Amino acid sequence: MGVEGCTKCIKYLLFFFNFIFWLAGCVILGVSLWLRHDNKTSSLLELKYEGEEAPITFYISVYILIAVGALMMFVGFLGCYGAIQESQCLLGTFFACLVFLFACEVAAGIWGFMNKDKISEEMINFYDSVHAQSGSFINNEQKQAALTVLKVFHETLHCCGKGSISSAADMWFTDSCPKDLTIPQGCHSKIRELFSEKLYLIGIAALVVAVIMIFEMIFSMVLCCGIRNSPVY
Repeated sequence: MGVEGCTKCIKYLLFFFNFIFWLAGCVILGVSLWLRHDNKTSSLLELKYEGEEAPITFYISVYILIAVGALMMFVGFLGCYGAIQESQCLLGTFFACLVFLFACEVAAGIWGFMNKDKISEEMINFYDSVHAQSGSFINNEQKQAALTVLKVFHETLHCCGKGSISSAADMWFTDSCPKDLTIPQGCHSKIRELFSEKLYLIGIAALVVAVIMIFEMIFSMVLCCGIRNSPVY
């Protein structure tokens, strides 16, 4: 026999939340893999010019998400199995893993809030450096290389030039700008918009997971105490 009464309800609630947690891990892993291989971000972040590479801060965040998603899947399975088996050892291990994941998520959230504009600014600086080279007095080969990099930016983000309309108009008739761009749109705002959307998506996922983790920590401790106090043990 196992636990009875309210503790039994907690057992199945914990199993349910762990299943949701496991699914959330699958979703985070899938979203992070999508962010890693998304055509817009990957085409920009894999650019190189004169030995200078696009900033990889965004990819570092994505790799962390991939690891978190995989770990969440493992912890979710551990919690489901521990709840069904009514194992204090597995539930204790599960609780410790949850505390560790929750602490990491809080730390990552603080780091992300403090550096939320860093990714966009790094990419804008990279764009501006290539933009400046394309208009400087350099040899034709270097200039063509700069224009090739700019063309990837312009076609991916459907923009042209820097942040203001006037700067976009400066390059309006160059080959690097999209042919179907009827209204000048600066790339600075487009870059910020692209990475803001990605970070917003990550933030929503992290908030949902944090709420689930809090409930799981409460239920796992209640169930563990119920198992310990059960007369069948």
